[in-house]
Amino acid sequence: MIWVGSFKSLQSALGKFDFTDAPLELHTWVRSEIGLISPLVDWLMSLIAGSRCVFGEEEFVELALREALSNAILHGNRLDARKLVHVRCCCASGKGVLIVVRDQGQGFDPNKVPDPLAFENLSAEHGRGLHLMKLAMDEISFEREGTEARIRKAGRKQETPAWRPHDRVARRLVSRPSPGVRVVKLRRRPFA
Repeated sequence: MIWVGSFKSLQSALGKFDFTDAPLELHTWVRSEIGLISPLVDWLMSLIAGSRCVFGEEEFVELALREALSNAILHGNRLDARKLVHVRCCCASGKGVLIVVRDQGQGFDPNKVPDPLAFENLSAEHGRGLHLMKLAMDEISFEREGTEARIRKAGRKQETPAWRPHDRVARRLVSRPSPGVRVVKLRRRPFA
């Protein structure tokens, strides 16, 4: 199912909706106000976590999403509340997530952004966002002359341990342990 609407309308409409293991696709937008970044990210991350599309990798997606929104609002739309930032999110359980963040600014050339790891830039207060996004996500690209950031994180298979704790059987090692002390040895239970 595809959900389309402003952040506030979708937030109230989907507040009780359970996306557990369900595919998620939504299109939303917010005004260019710094105060809207955290509520949008928190809400969207709760939906992404519920869909289990990047199980165990949510913190990386959150970091990149915060940076993409911050860049769009600060640098793209230059805090002009009349301009909108559009967000599209597509994910399915175990298959990963694609997030597109588009601003209404002038755009930029990502190749002309100074290297944040260069010696002369190490003490700079800004300029690490794109680098962090690249580290956090599997794929990152800029379209529409730099007004659209596309970030993608592939889903990981949830690894099942070779043994589960309840597959083990405890056996006493000593016949008479000290009072209050229980000594056990764990061994694998044969598979049936």
